[in-house]
Amino acid sequence: MLINAANLNSLRVGFSGAFKNGLGMAPSQWNQIATEVRSSQTSQKYGWLGQMPNVREWIGPRAVQNLEQHDYSIEEKGFELTVAVKRRHVETDNLGIYAPMFTEMGRSTGAKKDQLVYALLKAGFTTECYDGQNYFDTDHPVKDENGEETSVANTDGGSGTPWFLLDTSRALKPLILQIGKEFKFVSKDRDQDDNVFDNDEFVYGADGYMNVGFAFWQMAWGSKQTLNAANYATARAALSGMKGDYGRPLGLMPNLLVVPPSLESAGRKILNSEYASGGETNEWKGTAELLVAPWLA
Repeated sequence: MLINAANLNSLRVGFSGAFKNGLGMAPSQWNQIATEVRSSQTSQKYGWLGQMPNVREWIGPRAVQNLEQHDYSIEEKGFELTVAVKRRHVETDNLGIYAPMFTEMGRSTGAKKDQLVYALLKAGFTTECYDGQNYFDTDHPVKDENGEETSVANTDGGSGTPWFLLDTSRALKPLILQIGKEFKFVSKDRDQDDNVFDNDEFVYGADGYMNVGFAFWQMAWGSKQTLNAANYATARAALSGMKGDYGRPLGLMPNLLVVPPSLESAGRKILNSEYASGGETNEWKGTAELLVAPWLA
Protein backbone atom coordinates (compact mmCIF):
# COMPACT_ATOMS: atom_id res chain seq x y z
CA MET A 1 0.00 0.00 0.00
CA LEU A 2 1.25 3.44 -0.90
CA ILE A 3 1.40 5.56 2.27
CA ASN A 4 -0.52 8.71 1.36
CA ALA A 5 -3.37 10.75 2.88
CA ALA A 6 -6.13 8.97 0.94
CA ASN A 7 -4.94 5.48 1.82
CA LEU A 8 -4.36 6.38 5.46
CA ASN A 9 -7.85 7.80 5.66
CA SER A 10 -9.25 4.59 4.14
CA LEU A 11 -7.24 2.57 6.65
CA ARG A 12 -8.52 4.73 9.51
CA VAL A 13 -12.10 4.28 8.36
CA GLY A 14 -11.65 0.50 8.19
CA PHE A 15 -10.17 0.24 11.66
CA SER A 16 -12.82 2.58 13.04
CA GLY A 17 -15.53 0.44 11.44
CA ALA A 18 -14.12 -2.73 13.00
CA PHE A 19 -14.00 -0.93 16.36
CA LYS A 20 -17.65 0.15 16.04
CA ASN A 21 -18.70 -3.36 15.07
CA GLY A 22 -17.03 -4.68 18.20
CA LEU A 23 -18.63 -1.95 20.27
CA GLY A 24 -22.04 -3.15 19.15
CA MET A 25 -21.19 -6.79 19.88
CA ALA A 26 -20.63 -6.22 23.59
CA PRO A 27 -23.56 -7.72 25.56
CA SER A 28 -25.03 -4.92 27.68
CA GLN A 29 -26.66 -5.53 31.05
CA TRP A 30 -25.71 -2.37 32.93
CA ASN A 31 -28.86 -0.47 31.92
CA GLN A 32 -31.05 -3.03 33.68
CA ILE A 33 -29.83 -1.90 37.11
CA ALA A 34 -28.36 1.58 36.54
CA THR A 35 -29.69 4.90 35.27
CA GLU A 36 -27.53 6.85 32.82
CA VAL A 37 -26.85 10.45 33.82
CA ARG A 38 -25.01 12.80 31.48
CA SER A 39 -22.62 15.23 33.13
CA SER A 40 -20.56 18.19 32.00
CA GLN A 41 -18.63 18.42 35.27
CA THR A 42 -15.73 16.36 36.59
CA SER A 43 -17.57 16.00 39.89
CA GLN A 44 -21.37 15.88 39.91
CA LYS A 45 -23.25 16.34 43.19
CA TYR A 46 -26.38 14.31 44.00
CA GLY A 47 -27.49 16.00 47.20
CA TRP A 48 -31.15 15.34 46.40
CA LEU A 49 -30.62 11.62 47.04
CA GLY A 50 -31.28 12.28 50.71
CA GLN A 51 -35.03 12.53 50.25
CA MET A 52 -37.77 11.04 48.09
CA PRO A 53 -40.35 13.85 47.57
CA ASN A 54 -43.80 13.15 48.91
CA VAL A 55 -47.13 14.56 47.71
CA ARG A 56 -49.08 16.16 50.57
CA GLU A 57 -52.56 17.55 50.96
CA TRP A 58 -52.58 21.23 50.01
CA ILE A 59 -53.58 23.00 53.18
CA GLY A 60 -52.39 26.59 53.47
CA PRO A 61 -49.16 27.69 51.72
CA ARG A 62 -47.08 25.24 49.74
CA ALA A 63 -44.45 23.35 51.76
CA VAL A 64 -41.16 23.51 49.88
CA GLN A 65 -39.29 20.22 50.31
CA ASN A 66 -35.55 20.74 50.65
CA LEU A 67 -33.69 18.17 48.52
CA GLU A 68 -30.16 19.23 49.49
CA GLN A 69 -29.77 16.74 52.30
CA HIS A 70 -26.41 15.06 51.61
CA ASP A 71 -23.04 15.94 50.14
CA TYR A 72 -22.86 12.95 47.80
CA SER A 73 -20.99 13.28 44.51
CA ILE A 74 -19.62 11.06 41.75
CA GLU A 75 -16.11 11.88 40.56
CA GLU A 76 -15.48 11.46 36.85
CA LYS A 77 -12.77 9.00 35.76
CA GLY A 78 -10.97 8.71 32.45
CA PHE A 79 -10.48 5.39 30.64
CA GLU A 80 -8.42 4.56 27.55
CA LEU A 81 -7.36 1.69 25.34
CA THR A 82 -4.51 2.18 22.84
CA VAL A 83 -2.92 -0.11 20.23
CA ALA A 84 -0.14 0.31 17.67
CA VAL A 85 0.19 -0.94 14.07
CA LYS A 86 3.62 -1.25 12.48
CA ARG A 87 4.03 1.04 9.48
CA ARG A 88 5.74 -1.72 7.48
CA HIS A 89 2.65 -3.90 7.86
CA VAL A 90 0.62 -1.17 6.21
CA GLU A 91 3.14 -0.79 3.40
CA THR A 92 3.06 -4.53 2.68
CA ASP A 93 -0.74 -4.77 2.96
CA ASN A 94 -0.37 -7.15 5.89
CA LEU A 95 -3.52 -5.80 7.56
CA GLY A 96 -5.81 -8.80 7.89
CA ILE A 97 -4.23 -9.73 11.19
CA TYR A 98 -5.42 -6.45 12.74
CA ALA A 99 -9.13 -6.44 11.94
CA PRO A 100 -10.06 -8.91 14.72
CA MET A 101 -7.92 -6.92 17.16
CA PHE A 102 -9.83 -3.71 16.47
CA THR A 103 -13.15 -5.56 16.71
CA GLU A 104 -12.14 -6.96 20.09
CA MET A 105 -10.92 -3.51 21.08
CA GLY A 106 -14.42 -2.19 20.44
CA ARG A 107 -16.01 -5.07 22.33
CA SER A 108 -13.74 -4.51 25.33
CA THR A 109 -14.52 -0.81 25.34
CA GLY A 110 -18.25 -1.45 25.14
CA ALA A 111 -18.07 -3.80 28.12
CA LYS A 112 -16.48 -1.20 30.39
CA LYS A 113 -19.86 0.17 31.51
CA ASP A 114 -20.97 -3.30 32.64
CA GLN A 115 -17.68 -3.86 34.45
CA LEU A 116 -18.03 -0.59 36.36
CA VAL A 117 -21.69 -1.01 37.28
CA TYR A 118 -21.52 -4.62 38.47
CA ALA A 119 -18.21 -4.14 40.27
CA LEU A 120 -19.86 -1.37 42.30
CA LEU A 121 -22.94 -3.49 43.02
CA LYS A 122 -20.71 -6.30 44.30
CA ALA A 123 -18.74 -3.81 46.42
CA GLY A 124 -21.92 -2.41 47.97
CA PHE A 125 -21.32 -4.31 51.22
CA THR A 126 -18.15 -2.28 51.88
CA THR A 127 -18.73 0.97 49.96
CA GLU A 128 -20.56 4.00 51.36
CA CYS A 129 -23.59 5.60 49.74
CA TYR A 130 -25.12 9.05 50.27
CA ASP A 131 -26.07 8.59 53.95
CA GLY A 132 -22.55 7.64 55.05
CA GLN A 133 -23.41 3.96 55.54
CA ASN A 134 -22.35 1.10 53.30
CA TYR A 135 -24.86 0.72 50.49
CA PHE A 136 -25.87 -2.69 51.85
CA ASP A 137 -26.03 -2.21 55.60
CA THR A 138 -28.09 -2.94 58.69
CA ASP A 139 -28.28 0.58 60.11
CA HIS A 140 -29.36 3.12 57.50
CA PRO A 141 -30.78 6.12 59.42
CA VAL A 142 -34.49 6.75 58.77
CA LYS A 143 -36.98 8.85 60.77
CA ASP A 144 -40.00 6.97 62.12
CA GLU A 145 -43.59 8.24 62.42
CA ASN A 146 -42.59 10.41 65.40
CA GLY A 147 -39.55 11.91 63.73
CA GLU A 148 -37.15 9.78 65.78
CA GLU A 149 -34.15 8.31 63.98
CA THR A 150 -34.23 4.54 63.63
CA SER A 151 -32.06 1.98 61.81
CA VAL A 152 -33.23 0.15 58.70
CA ALA A 153 -31.49 -2.76 56.96
CA ASN A 154 -31.24 -3.65 53.30
CA THR A 155 -29.13 -6.76 53.89
CA ASP A 156 -29.31 -9.88 56.03
CA GLY A 157 -25.56 -10.45 56.07
CA GLY A 158 -24.06 -13.87 55.48
CA SER A 159 -20.69 -15.02 54.20
CA GLY A 160 -21.53 -16.83 50.97
CA THR A 161 -21.80 -15.80 47.33
CA PRO A 162 -23.68 -12.47 47.08
CA TRP A 163 -27.02 -12.09 45.28
CA PHE A 164 -29.29 -9.09 44.89
CA LEU A 165 -33.01 -8.34 44.70
CA LEU A 166 -33.89 -4.98 43.17
CA ASP A 167 -36.77 -2.71 42.25
CA THR A 168 -35.76 -1.31 38.85
CA SER A 169 -39.19 0.01 37.86
CA ARG A 170 -38.59 3.62 38.92
CA ALA A 171 -37.17 6.49 36.88
CA LEU A 172 -34.02 6.21 38.98
CA LYS A 173 -32.61 2.69 39.24
CA PRO A 174 -30.52 1.52 42.23
CA LEU A 175 -27.21 2.54 40.61
CA ILE A 176 -26.08 5.56 38.59
CA LEU A 177 -23.80 5.48 35.54
CA GLN A 178 -22.48 9.02 35.08
CA ILE A 179 -21.08 9.71 31.61
CA GLY A 180 -18.96 12.74 30.82
CA LYS A 181 -17.86 11.56 27.36
CA GLU A 182 -18.65 8.38 25.47
CA PHE A 183 -15.75 6.30 24.17
CA LYS A 184 -14.43 7.79 20.93
CA PHE A 185 -12.06 6.26 18.36
CA VAL A 186 -8.95 8.41 17.70
CA SER A 187 -5.80 7.97 15.62
CA LYS A 188 -2.21 9.22 15.33
CA ASP A 189 -1.02 8.15 11.88
CA ARG A 190 0.55 11.26 10.35
CA ASP A 191 4.25 11.33 9.42
CA GLN A 192 4.81 14.25 11.78
CA ASP A 193 3.34 12.38 14.78
CA ASP A 194 6.07 11.37 17.24
CA ASN A 195 4.98 7.72 17.32
CA VAL A 196 5.43 7.44 13.53
CA PHE A 197 8.77 9.26 13.48
CA ASP A 198 10.26 7.61 16.59
CA ASN A 199 8.78 4.11 16.52
CA ASP A 200 7.59 3.59 12.94
CA GLU A 201 4.10 2.88 14.28
CA PHE A 202 0.59 4.13 13.68
CA VAL A 203 -1.27 4.46 16.98
CA TYR A 204 -5.04 4.07 17.44
CA GLY A 205 -7.06 4.32 20.60
CA ALA A 206 -10.34 4.98 22.35
CA ASP A 207 -11.02 7.08 25.40
CA GLY A 208 -13.99 8.17 27.48
CA TYR A 209 -14.94 9.70 30.82
CA MET A 210 -17.42 8.10 33.21
CA ASN A 211 -17.95 6.64 36.67
CA VAL A 212 -20.60 4.94 38.78
CA GLY A 213 -22.33 5.61 42.08
CA PHE A 214 -25.24 4.54 44.25
CA ALA A 215 -28.79 5.88 44.13
CA PHE A 216 -31.48 5.01 46.73
CA TRP A 217 -30.43 2.07 48.94
CA GLN A 218 -34.10 1.34 49.67
CA MET A 219 -34.46 -0.08 46.13
CA ALA A 220 -31.87 -2.85 46.61
CA TRP A 221 -31.38 -5.84 48.90
CA GLY A 222 -27.98 -7.48 49.02
CA SER A 223 -27.46 -10.85 50.64
CA LYS A 224 -24.65 -13.34 51.21
CA GLN A 225 -27.01 -15.88 52.71
CA THR A 226 -27.89 -19.06 50.85
CA LEU A 227 -30.15 -18.26 47.89
CA ASN A 228 -33.26 -20.26 48.74
CA ALA A 229 -36.99 -19.65 49.03
CA ALA A 230 -36.85 -18.58 52.68
CA ASN A 231 -34.12 -15.97 52.19
CA TYR A 232 -35.72 -14.77 48.96
CA ALA A 233 -38.97 -14.27 50.89
CA THR A 234 -37.10 -12.28 53.54
CA ALA A 235 -35.58 -10.00 50.92
CA ARG A 236 -38.86 -9.51 49.09
CA ALA A 237 -40.80 -8.66 52.26
CA ALA A 238 -38.10 -6.23 53.39
CA LEU A 239 -38.01 -4.31 50.10
CA SER A 240 -41.78 -4.21 49.73
CA GLY A 241 -42.08 -2.88 53.26
CA MET A 242 -39.49 -0.10 52.91
CA LYS A 243 -40.58 3.29 54.23
CA GLY A 244 -39.20 6.77 53.89
CA ASP A 245 -38.94 9.36 56.62
CA TYR A 246 -41.92 9.72 58.95
CA GLY A 247 -43.23 6.26 58.13
CA ARG A 248 -44.22 6.98 54.54
CA PRO A 249 -44.56 3.73 52.50
CA LEU A 250 -42.42 3.85 49.35
CA GLY A 251 -44.53 1.40 47.35
CA LEU A 252 -41.55 -0.62 46.16
CA MET A 253 -42.06 -3.92 44.36
CA PRO A 254 -38.97 -6.09 43.72
CA ASN A 255 -38.84 -7.15 40.08
CA LEU A 256 -35.27 -8.28 39.36
CA LEU A 257 -33.14 -10.99 40.99
CA VAL A 258 -29.47 -10.50 40.06
CA VAL A 259 -27.08 -13.43 40.50
CA PRO A 260 -23.61 -14.53 39.38
CA PRO A 261 -23.39 -17.60 37.11
CA SER A 262 -22.75 -19.88 40.10
CA LEU A 263 -26.22 -19.11 41.49
CA GLU A 264 -28.14 -19.36 38.22
CA SER A 265 -29.58 -22.78 39.09
CA ALA A 266 -30.77 -21.63 42.52
CA GLY A 267 -32.35 -18.52 40.99
CA ARG A 268 -34.19 -20.52 38.33
CA LYS A 269 -35.58 -22.92 40.92
CA ILE A 270 -37.05 -20.03 42.91
CA LEU A 271 -38.48 -18.05 39.98
CA ASN A 272 -39.27 -20.67 37.32
CA SER A 273 -40.10 -23.99 39.00
CA GLU A 274 -43.73 -25.05 39.27
CA TYR A 275 -43.15 -26.80 42.58
CA ALA A 276 -41.09 -26.08 45.68
CA SER A 277 -38.60 -28.51 47.20
CA GLY A 278 -41.31 -30.13 49.33
CA GLY A 279 -43.60 -30.79 46.36
CA GLU A 280 -46.01 -27.97 47.14
CA THR A 281 -46.82 -25.23 44.63
CA ASN A 282 -43.94 -22.75 44.29
CA GLU A 283 -45.43 -19.45 45.49
CA TRP A 284 -42.50 -17.42 44.19
CA LYS A 285 -42.71 -18.48 40.55
CA GLY A 286 -42.78 -15.45 38.26
CA THR A 287 -42.47 -12.90 41.07
CA ALA A 288 -39.32 -11.40 39.50
CA GLU A 289 -37.09 -11.71 36.45
CA LEU A 290 -33.74 -13.48 36.73
CA LEU A 291 -30.62 -11.67 35.55
CA VAL A 292 -27.45 -13.77 35.41
CA ALA A 293 -24.55 -11.30 35.36
CA PRO A 294 -21.16 -12.76 34.36
CA TRP A 295 -19.53 -9.56 35.67
CA LEU A 296 -20.36 -10.75 39.20
CA ALA A 297 -18.34 -13.95 38.81
